[in-house]
Amino acid sequence: MNAILVRSILRRAAIALAVPLAIATLAPPAQATTIERVVSPGGIEAWLVHEPAIPLIAVHFAFVGGSAQDPQGKSGTANLAASLLDEGAGDLDSRAFADRLERKAIEMDFSAERDAVSGSMRTLSENRDEAFDLLRLALNAPRFDVSDVELNRAQVLSLLRRATTSPGDIASQRWWQTAFEGHPYGRPVNGTFDTLPNITTDDLKAYTHRVLARQNLKVAVVGDIDAETLKPLLDRVFGALPEKPDLAPVENIVPQGLGRRVVVNLDVPQAVVDFGGPGIARKDPDFMAAYLVNHILGSGSLDSRLYREVREKRGLAYSVADNLIWLNHAALFLGGTATRADRTGEALDVIEKEIHRLGEDGPTEAELAEAKNYLKSSFALNLDSSSKIASLLTQFQLDGLGIDYIQRRADMIDAVTIEDAKRAAKRFLDNGLLVTVVGRPEGVASTTAN
Repeated sequence: MNAILVRSILRRAAIALAVPLAIATLAPPAQATTIERVVSPGGIEAWLVHEPAIPLIAVHFAFVGGSAQDPQGKSGTANLAASLLDEGAGDLDSRAFADRLERKAIEMDFSAERDAVSGSMRTLSENRDEAFDLLRLALNAPRFDVSDVELNRAQVLSLLRRATTSPGDIASQRWWQTAFEGHPYGRPVNGTFDTLPNITTDDLKAYTHRVLARQNLKVAVVGDIDAETLKPLLDRVFGALPEKPDLAPVENIVPQGLGRRVVVNLDVPQAVVDFGGPGIARKDPDFMAAYLVNHILGSGSLDSRLYREVREKRGLAYSVADNLIWLNHAALFLGGTATRADRTGEALDVIEKEIHRLGEDGPTEAELAEAKNYLKSSFALNLDSSSKIASLLTQFQLDGLGIDYIQRRADMIDAVTIEDAKRAAKRFLDNGLLVTVVGRPEGVASTTAN
């Protein structure tokens, strides 16, 4: 087990032992969650849920940018940079930084996605000042020491080697590459064997300087801290960052390759199938209707149409599901399953027919009512820990949903009519699919777009 993973496990264990009941008792019901907008003297905005019952503070934040801002020919830059932010900062090398985190049971993590670089920090209230100071160092003065860069680069390359034999990873990678060929979304977030060796320490420093800025920052804080205490801490952590990011323009794009089937031969027992097409943007007026329709289609629940038709009626797969995905410059729905090689063609035929049928006819009144009830009642599961709440509030800010979204959400769901649902279904389910299959599938061959 590598040293980075060991340190992460130890920090998580320390917090779990120090506050054994925090997750179980911190979060109030959704309707009782009070979100306060806090603005620091320096103009840093955060959404705060003040909950003093448990001596724990969770911070989550994101900088708009992500791997879409990787330099040409150097995909994986954002991911590598994010992995190194807590690997030494200021006058603390990676070992000293990790020791400070572990000694105070502070949990810190950074990651890169296509549209954002995200971070989180969790600490006991008694260690608040040191935790925020270490977070300040990580964001403002990462060291990027050569030894740490090479260790993390080697770890990413190891993950890439493992992915070359994983049918799920291959299917996903080929789907994104085909759907977004020539676009930043088509590049692997982790990079490739060709691009990772080209990333220099100067590239990492330049990336963080361009992307980690105050203007594209979203912050959420949950736990035992009030607004007046939080304000100066926001300035301490984020106030010295550049005011504006230097982001390259990213074009809006619609997934390409609809009607194509891309088959990758791999000697594995099952065939892995990824399928998807254009979705509906998060700010589109039809989004909530599409969200309900997608739940009916393939949310992964036992009542979804794909689950019922593919697994229950025909036993073609153990599971099948799809989700709406909204990015800053594209919207899509993407699903997947795994099935026996000799039944791949049959499974894919059932999936495509069911998607087309729902797109053509829309859902029934009963299906829509059941979906509404489920999506309203299950939402509280996203609010059962401080970290989940903080992460969710950051995403709401990235999506531009408004600080009162939790209060408005149930009414927005109830407002969707059967006509809205049918319109949304036709919009995103009746356009054809891009399908990638990895394995030794029978009844499926690569094709070009219709």
